[in-house]
Amino acid sequence: MDFATLFVQQLINGVSLGSIYALIALGYTMIYGIIKLINFAHGDIYMVGAYVGFFAITMMRTSVFPALIISMIITGILGILVERFAYKPLRHAPRLSVLITAIGMSFFLEYGMMYFVSPTPRTFPAAFESSGISLGSFVVNGQQLLIFAITIILMALLTYIVQKTKIGKAMRAVSFDTETAQLMGIDANRVISVTFALGSALAAAAGVLVGIYYNSIDPLMGMMPGIKAFVAAVLGGIGSLPGAMTGGIILGVIEALVSGFISSTFRDAAAFAILILVLLFKPSGLFGTDTQEKV
Repeated sequence: MDFATLFVQQLINGVSLGSIYALIALGYTMIYGIIKLINFAHGDIYMVGAYVGFFAITMMRTSVFPALIISMIITGILGILVERFAYKPLRHAPRLSVLITAIGMSFFLEYGMMYFVSPTPRTFPAAFESSGISLGSFVVNGQQLLIFAITIILMALLTYIVQKTKIGKAMRAVSFDTETAQLMGIDANRVISVTFALGSALAAAAGVLVGIYYNSIDPLMGMMPGIKAFVAAVLGGIGSLPGAMTGGIILGVIEALVSGFISSTFRDAAAFAILILVLLFKPSGLFGTDTQEKV
């Protein structure tokens, strides 16, 4: 395989991986945009979504798409419960307290899942035909096509909800100024709950897609993708939906190129190198705006 062919094939692989990062990063950036919270339990919500999809396919004998919908619904409810019981009581607490709570919730979900399903990795069933299409020397397999299609649909749906619906307008209002939005009659608590539900549902979709793509899930699978999705959100400009989408794709492509042309050993290091460079030279990210905060 010559350089050009390998490069394009790695781009295809990178966009596929980046689409998953983008789905997770959208949850980070939505929640941060509303209540300025970095929800470090978000990667573990993604893990729970993968397990819900797994049990829907293996125990309920559903196909991929019903399993995806079931996973998104159940994990959306989980996101609401996490916000209601873990974060809402700390709404006006110091940010460090909320950050520590988010880390604690992450461990709670990880080891709670280990208790109920065991730490043993599970083999995700082959729920989708692996054959794909060949474009000359390039191959896009069935799992990648599925990831592309579902990611585009979910991103378009989220954009429509945020830009065109009443709840989307309320989300933008609360993000801009929560107190003023409440004075105008907007129920901020309801908006925050909907935001957590949407972000968690997107993470669940990413979890199911990863299970289909890599054929393996485990209770600790959310740690590294969760951190990388946070890097993607920072790269794009945390708080910006287009930024989260773009950051996820860029990160996935860079990882794929590093794996293909250097070594897969340095794939994770590349993600953190990107985070350091962004924080050094453009802390607001690609689509973010510089803001000053009094502390």
